[in-house]
Amino acid sequence: MNLIQRVQDILIKPKDTWPVIAAEGGDTASVYANYLVFLAAIPAVAGFIGMSLIGFGGFEFGLRIPVLTGLVQMVVSYVLTLAMVFVLALIVDRLAPTFGGTKSPLNALKVVAYGSTASLVGGIVAVMPGFAILGVVASLYTIYLIYTGLPVLMQCPVDKAGAYTAVVIVCGIVAVVVLSSISMLFMPNRIVRVSEAGATVTIEFRSPAALS
Repeated sequence: MNLIQRVQDILIKPKDTWPVIAAEGGDTASVYANYLVFLAAIPAVAGFIGMSLIGFGGFEFGLRIPVLTGLVQMVVSYVLTLAMVFVLALIVDRLAPTFGGTKSPLNALKVVAYGSTASLVGGIVAVMPGFAILGVVASLYTIYLIYTGLPVLMQCPVDKAGAYTAVVIVCGIVAVVVLSSISMLFMPNRIVRVSEAGATVTIEFRSPAALS
């Protein structure tokens, strides 16, 4: 499987690509190793660059997270993204009979992994935090990708795909909230130091260890 070609295909022609994905073999490890480990890195790395190296703000205020804290957050975000895909796949598989579909752990993982392509690729906007709203558009397209993938991979009736997708998305939102809360546990205690450089006020978050 060509990674770039697969990304292009699932984004541009999902209805033609889902049957191809359904016909492929593989296992959980191959889906992660050949696809997810690469795409999940996009929002994690972009977030680190945007929050720690570039910073964000406006009206003469800038905010930047220290590099060490940013690196920790990048790793945690990356791991949690991979974990969230696995958790959502379990949910998709468990819900399949409820919506007239057929349970298949591998196909459920494929739906979530490939269906999340738009959100993961769209995570590149985190490089410029001020344009984060564009990530919402990518998330909306992910909903569409999952909607078109469920009838093919989980074999649910087309007329139930909308409800199936809605329940999966709600579960996904809950998972994001929970995992985001877990991620915050890895943030160090912080204080705010304000310094002036010309007309610009820069707010830097510093951990207590950095001040010792």
